[in-house]
Amino acid sequence: MAPLSEKIGYGFGDMASSMFWKVFSYYLPFFYANVFGISLIDTGVLLLVTRIWDAVSDPMMGVVADRTKTRWGKYRPYLLWVAAPFSICGILLFTTPEWGYAAKLVWAYVTYILMMTVYTGINVPYGAMLGVMTDNSQEKTVFSSFRMFFAYGGSFIALFAWDPLCSLFQDSFGFSIQSSWQFAMIVIASCCFILFLLCFRLTCEKLATVSSASLGSDLKALVTNKPWWLLNGASLCFNLFNTVRGATVAFFFADIIGGEQHILLFSFSILFYSGLFLGVGEVANMVGVALAVPITNKIGKKPTFIMVDALLIVFSVIFFTCSPATNAGLLLMLLLQVVISVLTGVMSPLVWSMYADVSDYSELKYRTASTGLIFSSASMAQKFGGAIGGAAVMWLLHGCGYIERTDETQSMQITQPGSAIECLWMLMTFIPAGVALLSMIIVWLYPLGTSQMNDIVEKLKVQRMEPVKSPGDEFVEPV
Repeated sequence: MAPLSEKIGYGFGDMASSMFWKVFSYYLPFFYANVFGISLIDTGVLLLVTRIWDAVSDPMMGVVADRTKTRWGKYRPYLLWVAAPFSICGILLFTTPEWGYAAKLVWAYVTYILMMTVYTGINVPYGAMLGVMTDNSQEKTVFSSFRMFFAYGGSFIALFAWDPLCSLFQDSFGFSIQSSWQFAMIVIASCCFILFLLCFRLTCEKLATVSSASLGSDLKALVTNKPWWLLNGASLCFNLFNTVRGATVAFFFADIIGGEQHILLFSFSILFYSGLFLGVGEVANMVGVALAVPITNKIGKKPTFIMVDALLIVFSVIFFTCSPATNAGLLLMLLLQVVISVLTGVMSPLVWSMYADVSDYSELKYRTASTGLIFSSASMAQKFGGAIGGAAVMWLLHGCGYIERTDETQSMQITQPGSAIECLWMLMTFIPAGVALLSMIIVWLYPLGTSQMNDIVEKLKVQRMEPVKSPGDEFVEPV
């Protein structure tokens, strides 16, 4: 069993990544449209088009990482090498140059592509580390749970602090709204840099897997891997669910809640704003992560995934009944955010643990370890889910007549048309519910249950001690 310090150290890695990722997912669309100053249509195209590069860079990084050989291992050294570029690119992403519209749009494309490239450069190897830190399927879930617990902890810190940081730099130091967002990211980026270095220091790779096949063979094995395709679909839906809701929150609070409200909880008055809503969700995510291991130990990974999807459908629809005009309605929104976030917290470690299972399945069937390549698809699904979700929010709002804020209207009260208000409600309720339904159907077809994985792990222990054979020898497909 791995020591507690290593599990905590592994968690630090995704704590850093998630601090960036959640700010990107939840605030970047709002930043581009209302702070940076580009249109909803251009923002949507930007978020989606840059994924074309991700479709190449993610598997490319996986292939490179699989073939890396250093005294620190295959995947771990990237935590050290890419930590500084990761932080610098995040700062550039939230920098607003005083240029014309076309030049600013080019800057947005360049900085966003750079950011996603370095995110790939550190996150794909970091995720692949899970496949070489232990050969025990259930301990992978434990490592994954530590990862997601710290990820949501980092997300909570970043989201809860984001609005106060921006306000601090704008109100106390007199910075412009654009500079205040930049300096808020400088604070977050500095924390991320330190966390990646700690992750590198506290972790190690224990399994010496070998990618013995050619690149062509690895890619062929990947595209013929049925569990990989199904898990990619489920993971894409999971990230789409989170991103659609998350990217809508800033708009939802600005135009439906009215920016911020005071709600009464027992005898206490609480300031209800987007940062609190999202931050409370991150804490609830952490509770869900803590529940993931006992629940999956009891009923298995696949049944847990299906159960969570079903509950997400129910509670997303209930959210539609909340009234933002009453204290009870606002409290019900907060309660449902907690419940939905607990459920997505249970789901998060499952996805990464199941990718590790798919990696073991692939190694047994094809007799070559392509862990980095497989985990690159997890990163790609995360990014595509974020891109499609973010672009969909922008385009749907534009199509429904949403009125954007400009430099001249930042301080003005804007009344959105009824069609835009209805769209915001759908983006918080029925659209995520539909995505969760699709995810549930996909996971129902996923073939790697508990008994199948126990059999695969035992066969792998023997296979790793044998000479390398041709791909597929003596492999029996799990049913």
